[in-house]
Amino acid sequence: MTTEIVREADQDGIVTAAADRLTALIAEAIAQRGRARVVLTGGGAGIGLLAALRTADVDWHNVEFFWGDERFVAADDRDRNELQAREALLDHVHVDQALVHPMPADDGVFAGDVDRAARWYAGLVEPVDAFDVHLLGMGGEGHINSIFPRSPAVAEQAATAMPVRDCPKPPPTRITLTLPMVRRARQVWLLVAGGTKAEAAAAAMAGTDAVDVPAAGAVGSEKTVWFLDDAAAVAL
Repeated sequence: MTTEIVREADQDGIVTAAADRLTALIAEAIAQRGRARVVLTGGGAGIGLLAALRTADVDWHNVEFFWGDERFVAADDRDRNELQAREALLDHVHVDQALVHPMPADDGVFAGDVDRAARWYAGLVEPVDAFDVHLLGMGGEGHINSIFPRSPAVAEQAATAMPVRDCPKPPPTRITLTLPMVRRARQVWLLVAGGTKAEAAAAAMAGTDAVDVPAAGAVGSEKTVWFLDDAAAVAL
């Protein structure tokens, strides 16, 4: 496994660089395996990346989409990563809806039961032998997906997806893929912008225990790529 740092001036630069590389990665995965499997993330850079891909030359019909985490709220809630991803990209390109796999919402058959919702999503992702890329943002304390420092989720080694309660960022109830599932991706990309994240980024790349900085445990089986703006890279 190799680690690469892509440094750009600002978040817009990160988004542009990641969009170009993701377009190429998807094309390569489709050429080699007939389908590209991509795990999506939320956040400013993650949603910005999706918006930047609207006009990209991508065979979207052969791309399968998953989510790394989701807020367990109603399907039409503005906090939903799924809703933001659809508005940024998925409603604007010709995807195969059978290959779009959002995490359950807190309504319909899963209303009020985040445990069952997480088990259902775990059953969906467990048969996947490998994702081609797992996209991630990172919080200032080093959280990725909804895996926060010193939380039950960061210690989880068996489950592939799990419920998160009492999340330190609202909304408090969520579903997340776990670190073992993140590491099932051939490549893991972290899109990180802003000086408030510099110390956590440096600590993660220096090998700090993932219990304290969960991003340290987010590594691809083949490659890990950190897309950093100048402010996020100052502590390297």
